[in-house]
Amino acid sequence: MKTLRKIRKNSKALSPVVASIILIAVTVAVSIAVAAWMGALTVGFMETKTVTITAVSFDETALDAQDLMTLSVKNTGTSASTVASAKVNSISALITDAPVTIDAGQTGSLELTADWVAGNNYKIDLYDGNGQLIGSYQTAAA
Repeated sequence: MKTLRKIRKNSKALSPVVASIILIAVTVAVSIAVAAWMGALTVGFMETKTVTITAVSFDETALDAQDLMTLSVKNTGTSASTVASAKVNSISALITDAPVTIDAGQTGSLELTADWVAGNNYKIDLYDGNGQLIGSYQTAAA
């Protein structure tokens, strides 16, 4: 009789242990599911559009006495970038054949028509179609 009571008493103690293990397993499973779902959401938000100007050359004899700047650019972002407009020292500059789209990791060139004087410093800003700044560069005209 005493043995039977011991077994019943011990079998009742087994139930809270099993319940605790099940609760922990469910919590871990839900945590993994939420982490995977949040990770999938952030992939779309992590795209960047950045264009780096690697070199600038100045040509004062091009385009019918218009000063021309030729920019070597590289898309250092994670998605294709479209350069729709440019400013030189906060003044709009005309991009030949604008807009220019550059795929991620690719290089290209842009030609800007803008007035410049040898020896002066210039800040060149590149903008996408939404007007967001995607690249900037400072240089001195040679």
